[in-house]
Amino acid sequence: MPKILYCATVDYHFSAFHLPYMKWFKEQGWEVHVAAAGKTTLPFTDRKFNITIQRSPFKTDNLRAYRELKAIIQENDYQIIHCHTPLGGVLARLAAREARKRGTKVLYTAHGFHFCKGSSSVNWAVYYPIERFLSRYTDCLITINDEDYLLATNHKFNAGEIKQIHGVGVDTERFKPAGLKGKEELRNMYGYDPEAFLMFYAAEFNKNKNQQHLLKMLAMIKDELPEARLLLAGEGSSLEECKQLADRLGVSGMVDFLGLRKDIDRLLPMCDVSVASSFREGLPVNVMEAMASGLPVAAIDNRGHKELIQPNKNGFLTDKDNVELFANKILLLAKNKELRNNLGTNGRTLIKSKYSVHRVLEEKAQLYTKFMSSREASQWEAR
Repeated sequence: MPKILYCATVDYHFSAFHLPYMKWFKEQGWEVHVAAAGKTTLPFTDRKFNITIQRSPFKTDNLRAYRELKAIIQENDYQIIHCHTPLGGVLARLAAREARKRGTKVLYTAHGFHFCKGSSSVNWAVYYPIERFLSRYTDCLITINDEDYLLATNHKFNAGEIKQIHGVGVDTERFKPAGLKGKEELRNMYGYDPEAFLMFYAAEFNKNKNQQHLLKMLAMIKDELPEARLLLAGEGSSLEECKQLADRLGVSGMVDFLGLRKDIDRLLPMCDVSVASSFREGLPVNVMEAMASGLPVAAIDNRGHKELIQPNKNGFLTDKDNVELFANKILLLAKNKELRNNLGTNGRTLIKSKYSVHRVLEEKAQLYTKFMSSREASQWEAR
């Protein structure tokens, strides 16, 4: 039975983003293995390896993780290895060098290069040479937005081929509008006033996700829009800092810090607007889920947001330093229900046409099938 190995830094990456594609491999009669840190039980998985991989490249545990991966690959004779996340992509491609000489195909999905337009010179100095060097050990480099695809092709990354796929897909049956009655019922269930103006953002609390921008925006509109509520789902290193900032800005009574949630599909449809404040994104799932739920999106301009949001058609994009313009866009949406509905409808249409799980599965199945034939028939010269 042919085997595929999925590798990433943490195992919940697969439970969050890749189960439909692992299920597809099982349906094709393949054995599915996963190597990542963590003890999450994953469906559609025949073997799971809890390796010592760490997010930080400076952790010595990653040397052990590299040796663990190399032994796993040597023992199991995989036909395909598909790696994800920066460290998962680095260690798996290095560990698979000998296996590639025997015909194993190595795929790497870049969920957003850390070097990109507008990023710091430090990011370019550190991440660009690593990604370009490792491309020689990559049979297919998969990008998920236009900017990353152009960067990889224009900078002549030495992968066997470079492809673009529309992200990891969104379940448009799970994430969908609730309708007027459903929205009212959800607000009643969660304890929100029918007349409240609810803004939603689900993201880890860290420097990149930049929730502080939203809190400053809320302080600007609090007098003109006292019915506004900002719902922030997630946990992380900057959570306490954000709570303190909300207190200092006098908006703590208008912000709900929801913690880690598993009911995003019910929270989104009861809201009026999705907001997104991150500096850097590859192709943000939180925005796609909001659009699938029929919400307009107000976001900071970055490559991932730009890929999804068409200004004045399904949302708005503003500069990362312009909190006032962001606040004005929120006020515009709050005062114009028809505009919100039109933008939200357009957003859901876009997600269903390009970014649904069904559409992305079709893209990935076509790509995977190229690498599922016999090694002898398709063996390429190892780099």
